[in-house]
Amino acid sequence: MTENQDTTEKKTGKKLPNFPKKPQKPKFNIFWVYAVIILALIGAQFLFTNDSSKQVDYRTFETKMLLTGDVSKLVAYKSDDLVKVEVYIKADSLTSKKLYDAYKSKSVYGQGGGPTVFFTAGTFDGLDKQLADSQKDLAPTQTKVLAEKDTRSNPFLSMLGSFLLPILLLVGFWVFMMRRMGGGAGGGGQIFSIGKSKATLFDKESQVNITFNDVAGLEEAKTEVMEIVDFLKNPSKYTDLGGKIPKGALLVGSPGTGKTLLAKAVAGEAQVPFFSLSGSDFVEMFVGVGASRVRDLFKQAKDKSPCIIFIDEIDAIGRARGKNGVMGGNDERENTLNQLLVEMDGFGTNTHVIILAATNRADVLDKALLRAGRFDRQIYVDLPDVIERKQIFEVHIIPLKKSEELDTEFLAKQTPGFSGADIANVCNEAALIAARKNKKAVDKQDFLDAVDRIVGGLEKKNKIITTEEKKAIAFHEAGHATVSWLLEHAAPLVKVTIVPRGQSLGAAWYLPEERLIVRPHQMLDEMCATMGGRAAEKVMFDTISTGALSDLEKVNKQARAMVTIYGLNEKLGNITYYDSSGQNEYNFSKPYSEDTALTIDREISSLIEGQYQRAINLLQENKDKLIQLAEILIEKEVLFKDDLEHIFGKRLFGADSESSNPGNIAPVEA
Repeated sequence: MTENQDTTEKKTGKKLPNFPKKPQKPKFNIFWVYAVIILALIGAQFLFTNDSSKQVDYRTFETKMLLTGDVSKLVAYKSDDLVKVEVYIKADSLTSKKLYDAYKSKSVYGQGGGPTVFFTAGTFDGLDKQLADSQKDLAPTQTKVLAEKDTRSNPFLSMLGSFLLPILLLVGFWVFMMRRMGGGAGGGGQIFSIGKSKATLFDKESQVNITFNDVAGLEEAKTEVMEIVDFLKNPSKYTDLGGKIPKGALLVGSPGTGKTLLAKAVAGEAQVPFFSLSGSDFVEMFVGVGASRVRDLFKQAKDKSPCIIFIDEIDAIGRARGKNGVMGGNDERENTLNQLLVEMDGFGTNTHVIILAATNRADVLDKALLRAGRFDRQIYVDLPDVIERKQIFEVHIIPLKKSEELDTEFLAKQTPGFSGADIANVCNEAALIAARKNKKAVDKQDFLDAVDRIVGGLEKKNKIITTEEKKAIAFHEAGHATVSWLLEHAAPLVKVTIVPRGQSLGAAWYLPEERLIVRPHQMLDEMCATMGGRAAEKVMFDTISTGALSDLEKVNKQARAMVTIYGLNEKLGNITYYDSSGQNEYNFSKPYSEDTALTIDREISSLIEGQYQRAINLLQENKDKLIQLAEILIEKEVLFKDDLEHIFGKRLFGADSESSNPGNIAPVEA
């Protein structure tokens, strides 16, 4: 009785007739084809390449061929215990009547330039003696024929080496490639596995060791994904109340904020099969491959449910359909996206299969992908605040040999705007710097130097700078320091240097306040401080230079954002041209008229020029302090907050920062 019959009887309670089993046909094996091909080639070799020329005795060879001058050459080689001598007859002699008998019994080798007859001799020395005796009476004008010695051993082995060996090598290479590319079971017997999913499976045998304890910060994001993990572990807790698990969760955030790390923690905590792959794994040059890989991925997931699928950088296949950056679009990518949409919430069901995805370009994703029922939740993974940065530092300094007085709260305050990946890089760089200085432990200064190294680049103390250029750089940086110190809402300066670092000739480090909203007067103060460098050059030298390129770029972005994005301009009013979907960049027309474009340009220029003039006025009022600061900077090359307090006095606004290093950098470019 078959297994299907047994199962049917258990369900229906009826006895089914016991049909005789059909005789099973032998399974087809591709190696049978290889065997037939090899045997056919061997047979063809023996059938069509008969090299058995006619054998004659030495006397016949001597009288009818050698002494008559018809021999072209002789080739002798060892065959068993004798020496076999192949006789090659001259082409014009083959057509003569006297050699007709020898020729007519010859195979195709004789006609194609091969040996016509052969004879045997005892040894090579005996053969040479026979040939010499037979030709001793030849006339001096006649050429004596000598036997050429050959090293071949056996005709069959020679044929095997020259003919069959290359064929065997080709067949072996073919078998190897087929086994590498073979589809095997599960793919409908297909030959190529190019349509198979490339997802990496993590299960009990290959479990991920990362847990939520290894993910510092991200408390809200962890709460969201921990609920998904809890459902997979205890589904009845939710289903008993009629709840349904979300089908998908999309992790959205800036690069380096920990999206992939959070997914790894889910894999480590869930203790269920976890499929991991990237969006680009679906993309291939062959038509239909992406959709096939999606189908195969979900087929594997259904077989191992409950399970989790994680797709990193899903924007590679999830871009909005019909709005691709390339003219004509990419139909293959759209087909892949269509198949993904169907699998996530189509006519079929994917019980207990949860999809996690990560991207930093959620604005370009297709709306159908983000609707409820597919990615039900969008989890935003933001840049860490000061408390979360402290927690991230505490995780990454565990493997370091650190000094006892190291304060992670201080380090967190010195790294505003740093992501989790940036902080990990700071810790690693600090360890390398400490090792370079032959220290036994990593201390506070090593971390500060590491931040300098990451933010500004490597110091270039050997860069050749003229005295005039050095003076201009010093006044430029002193201008930044002076204006930022005198303005209430400008970020307080912590350090200024004229030592070239990276692509900059000088730099000023600030410790900006972490604001959630920014008001117009705060933005204007920041713009004024940024223009302080160029304003100082104008005040001191009555000329400007190319060193303010990065300053101008920063100020232009801020002014344009105020006018066109945040609606902070009185002339344009409460209007924004910001497109959160990111599709305006593909349009050929602007979302405003030419008159409005002219107004925008004028307002941006007015903002920048106004703050530039404001910076000039501030520096002219404090010119003596500016000169004093620049002279000290030329002498020491590096100044800190204490030096500025000595010249300007205590800063009147804002909380004093207890730092001696970075935040943001305002470089001077060559």
